[in-house]
Amino acid sequence: MSCNKLCFASDYQEGAHPKIIDRLGETNLLQSPGYGTDEICEAARERIRTACGCAQAAVHFLVGGTQTNATIIDALLMSYEGVIAPDSGHISIHEAGAIEVGGHKVLTIPHQLGKIAAEAVEAYCKAFEEDLNHDHMVKPGMVYISQPTEYGTLYSLQELTELSQVCRSRQLYLYVDGARLAYALGCRENDASLKDLARLCDAFYIGGTKCGAMLGEAVVIPDPALIPHFFTIMKQHGALLAKGRLLGIQFDVLFEDGLYEAIGKTALEAAEKIRECLASKGYRLAFASPTNQIFITLRDDEYNRLSQQVEFSFWEKTANGQTVVRLATSWATTDSQVEKLMKVLAECSPKEQK
Repeated sequence: MSCNKLCFASDYQEGAHPKIIDRLGETNLLQSPGYGTDEICEAARERIRTACGCAQAAVHFLVGGTQTNATIIDALLMSYEGVIAPDSGHISIHEAGAIEVGGHKVLTIPHQLGKIAAEAVEAYCKAFEEDLNHDHMVKPGMVYISQPTEYGTLYSLQELTELSQVCRSRQLYLYVDGARLAYALGCRENDASLKDLARLCDAFYIGGTKCGAMLGEAVVIPDPALIPHFFTIMKQHGALLAKGRLLGIQFDVLFEDGLYEAIGKTALEAAEKIRECLASKGYRLAFASPTNQIFITLRDDEYNRLSQQVEFSFWEKTANGQTVVRLATSWATTDSQVEKLMKVLAECSPKEQK
């Protein structure tokens, strides 16, 4: 990546929130038990249980999102079961077949701006049951969604409730990937809380890697009896960190004094300023996304001009050959960075080139 460009390619390009760095330094020489069995990890678990309104929940700390998804899905599904997911879902596209390597097929269904509806899940299950060859097929055993979605969109509380109802009626687990959960919780359009997730889901994770931590994700299993030996399953998957306190420390900080949601709002405010600038300068938003990911459609000449000064992520090619790219803000995005980006956007705007 060119160091002289403005970097808006993703939300995990920086290290960690300064409060985390400070705490890691303060505890650097602390001697503690391994594998997350220390007092700091337990304190972090208690903070998370309180935030989720679920005193009995099992909370486990893993290193990264793909590792977390693969471990949870393999822990919950039988060998003959697969996981229903939007065809845009992270496990469907950008996890290099990690779920399939673990022995479980990803059963994709069409999405609408990253989301799947309860009706679509019901229809898939009904079609499976009515297929006379279903004993020769992969049985759906779980529904996977992310909050926010890959498109930066949000499931409403009603949509999550409807999905939960279908999953429970069909005996499917509902699992939520929360890699960017801070940016959902801090969004003014969001109406689904951590307590709602704990009530409606069988398992979910609270993202740290993309939300202020150096690394790490916190898995929440509201009913600990659902996966009684998850610690051992983590070990089997190479997901049990010997120096587990390094993860616990970070979540202890993130869930102290509302920091997790606060740092999400920083990214959201920056993203809103960028969206306003894009609209005023004649750029074409590919679709509306209220969180920290912004998607714009560029002609080749626009793409070439902008890419000389800004690092962004390629998203997809449109039917007419144009390119959709993503700009992402993060907990660490500064006003200065936003101002510089808006200046570049103004200089390269479609209006200026006419």
